Parts: sequence; C-alpha cells; structure tokens
Amino acid sequence: MTTNATTSFQPVLDRIAEEIAELTDRGTPADYIPALAAGDPTDFGMAVAELDGTVYGVGDWRRPFSTQSVTKVFTLALALAGEGDALWAHVGREPSGDPFNSLVQLEYENGIPRNPFINAGALVVTDRLHRLTGDASGSLLGFLRAESGNPDLAFDTDVAASEAAHGDRNAALAHFMASYGNITGPVPDLLREYFRQCSLEASCADLALATGFLARHGLRADGSRLLTRSQAKQVNAVMLTCGTYDAAGDFAYRVGLPGKSGVGGAVVAVVPGRCTLCVWSPGLDDRGNSVAGVTALDRFTTITGLSVF
Repeated sequence: MTTNATTSFQPVLDRIAEEIAELTDRGTPADYIPALAAGDPTDFGMAVAELDGTVYGVGDWRRPFSTQSVTKVFTLALALAGEGDALWAHVGREPSGDPFNSLVQLEYENGIPRNPFINAGALVVTDRLHRLTGDASGSLLGFLRAESGNPDLAFDTDVAASEAAHGDRNAALAHFMASYGNITGPVPDLLREYFRQCSLEASCADLALATGFLARHGLRADGSRLLTRSQAKQVNAVMLTCGTYDAAGDFAYRVGLPGKSGVGGAVVAVVPGRCTLCVWSPGLDDRGNSVAGVTALDRFTTITGLSVF
C-alpha cells in the first residue's frame, strides 16, 4: 500500500496495532531509573500527525508517558533557532558508536560531545539554551504546549527527582565538560534543568503534533518560522544518523526516517513534507530503544512506502 494526500492513515495504524499485539518479545523497561522500571511492555500507542494538524491514533495514543530523551529534539531546535551555527562549535554532528551515557570520547575530543542526542551533547545543548533564555526547561515546556495544542503538559516531579537521585553519570559528564570550558553555567543548575526536561509527560498525539515543524521544513503550527529550511534539514539529518543512540544505522536500515528515541519507550519520526509520528511502548532493547516502537515504525514505512529513501 502506498498512501497519497487523500488517504487516511487510520487503517495503517489499525493493521500495525494488530501485528504488534502478536509480538512475544517486547524488551524490558529502563530499570536504572526507578520511576520507569514499573512500565508494562505490553502497553502500546501510536499516532500520526499530518501537516495541517489532523491526527490519527491507535492504542494508548492519548495516554501521557515520560518523554525522556525525545525532548532533546526540541531543545536542539530551540537552541539552534537562538544561536544558529555557533551552536556547532560546542557539539558535533557525528554518530558516537558508544552508549548514550559514555564518557569515553570526551577526553580525547577535548570536551566536545559527538552529537546533541547522547547525554553529553544534550547537556551542552541544554546549557546553551539556558544561557539564551534563562529558563531552558520552561522554554521547552512553552514550546511543546503551543505546538501540541495541549496547555496541560507538565513535568513529573517524581521522575525528575528519581533521575537526580541516580544521576551521577550525568553529573560526571557535565563536570568533565565544564573543565574544558564547554559548560557555561553552574553544573548543579544545568543538571536541575536537564532532569526536569527529561521528566516531561506527553502522549503520542502531543509529540506527533509537536514534531510537526520538522515536517513543515521549520514552520511552527501557527505558520511562524522557528528554523530556516536548512536548519530543519540539519536537525532531521542528525536525527537520522544519531537519534537512536548506537543503533542509528540499524534504525535507518529498518525504518528509513529521521527519528529520536527515549528510554521511556517513545520514538518520534519525521516524513519531511508529509507527516510526523510518535510511537510508545516501554519495553526496550539492549541499546535503549523501544522494541515494539521500532517494529511499528518499520511496518509503517514498509506498508505506506513513506521514507526518505
């Protein structure tokens, strides 16, 4: 089946949900963040948002969950909009090939993280955004509320506290980069903003809608421009090559779309010029990506023929 501009995505989503229901191995929830460890791998939701804001969904597509690293897409876009190419002097655009919380590369690359989506890179981006706005997490929340049309989006203080209590690795990353001058603000303030950012709760519908600016080549839901067309291309490119930790090559091979995952079980994906997607299921593989989520996106691009390739 190949979709066109007049075809509803609902039958595709219904078919995918039926296939996902047959999955026997759904992975396991993230257990290193206690607030996420109780997730049920059989939970599943998926939403597709068209450019005009029409949304289709299946399963738990309106159920809020912990977005975790999916928020890194939005902080990157906001920071890039605020300071342009100067951002890239502080964070690279290359896949890391290492786990998302690795410290290994930072020492021999002088405190410059490989990309904005590993933890070190996301800390730098949050630091840059906080420097620009004075309120990185608040800027993120305001943006997501506006783009999703959901004024009730909020941070989960219990999840933020849980991450802070188990955030020694992130603290080490931040202090190490600060020693190279690549973190400009106080590390405790940065960590508070970062943990708060990752604790945001949203649904598949919310995130599919909020990611729409990347499918609209930088235009927000109200028609105003957040990113230039070139900047939107840059964010999509980094999502494709770096958005699913050290499994980005396999994700590109299977799904063929720019995507960003989070250890809460969500994955967002972009079909430039057509639609955006969010899928959620808490069971993760050994690289931190949702097993059912990646499978569902693989089936979506196979059934519809929509990919960047």
